[in-house]
Amino acid sequence: MALGLILLLVLLIWRVASVGAPAVSTRRTLATDVRFPGDAPVLSWPRAGQAAVDVEGLGAILSSGALTPVPIASVAKVMTAYLVLREHPLSGEQQGFTITITPAEVAEEELRAGLLQSVVPVRAGEQLSERQALEALLLPSANNIAALLAAHDAGTIAAFVARMNATARALDMRSTRYTDPSGFAGETVSTAVDQLKLARVAMSEPAFAAIVAEPSAELPVADDVANLDTLLGSDGYVGVKTGSDRAAGGCFVFAKHVWVGGRRLTVLGVVLGQREGSLVEAALLSAERLGDSVAAALHVETVLPAGTRVLSVSDSDGHRTSAAIAGALREIGWGGLELAVHVAVRPTLTRPRAGTQMATVILEGIDDVSTPAVAVRALGGPSLGWRLLHVL
Repeated sequence: MALGLILLLVLLIWRVASVGAPAVSTRRTLATDVRFPGDAPVLSWPRAGQAAVDVEGLGAILSSGALTPVPIASVAKVMTAYLVLREHPLSGEQQGFTITITPAEVAEEELRAGLLQSVVPVRAGEQLSERQALEALLLPSANNIAALLAAHDAGTIAAFVARMNATARALDMRSTRYTDPSGFAGETVSTAVDQLKLARVAMSEPAFAAIVAEPSAELPVADDVANLDTLLGSDGYVGVKTGSDRAAGGCFVFAKHVWVGGRRLTVLGVVLGQREGSLVEAALLSAERLGDSVAAALHVETVLPAGTRVLSVSDSDGHRTSAAIAGALREIGWGGLELAVHVAVRPTLTRPRAGTQMATVILEGIDDVSTPAVAVRALGGPSLGWRLLHVL
């Protein structure tokens, strides 16, 4: 009898000891978005017109002014060049296709010049490579070359304009309507935000970025033509395109390289409707003030300090612990910028000891920095009461 009781007691102890632990559950305690420390920057927005600015990798467009569609003048040529390069890519020193100038195209150039449009002189029989035509389009802003490229690319100017509008819709440029490839028509309208969306993709084309960064180019008949972007080469400015006329005022899409925390970043911006003095100069000055103020606002900051709690960990027996990030997460940004945070919980979680990695925390930004999240303390084993209740 005594032996049987002893055996029974041993079996009971073994059974209680072998009862599995309660399941571990996690609950996220860190917000899905965190705020970059500091006050929002005071940017040097133009006093009139409209403007938009973005920093490569941040994905946060800032804007000012009434973002209603307005004429954009020769800024429209950014889309013209982008479409030509998308259909006929250039790499390295490639020259691309060749266009032979006809007498009719000489007559058109003369007609446009008589209307005081921006043109480059051409001669019957002259041959322009694709690269030379794009240089004439983007540097001195030749309207006659815009028409020439459009007809060569799509067969007719009307067909090319249809492609311009289809591409605008594909890029979510909802407030944009193109009616000609040069922007001379006042009915070609857009907004600063829409043109910023286009600038992003256009500047991702190496040939486009290389051409707009040229201070001048040599053409067969026009000889040396200068880039109208006089900011080029100063204080990190590397393009992109000016535009001006009575309806549009002064317009400028700009790109500026800045160095922050050892990283080279690109500030992209657009100013439209500038009218203080000479139109192009007004646009350039407004863009320079805006671009410089964005560059000054960018800095590296600790967004999530080491030890920030990200998960609550518990079981049904009442044990609790938490997971905190092991290292600080630092990013580039400006005060008040909202950055997304992802917490990737490990798929199989056992009862953690102190320091056990439970998740990876990723801060979205220019660098998408990450760090492990580890248990602050051990969760602890199940209590005797919980084991007794779960023997059967």
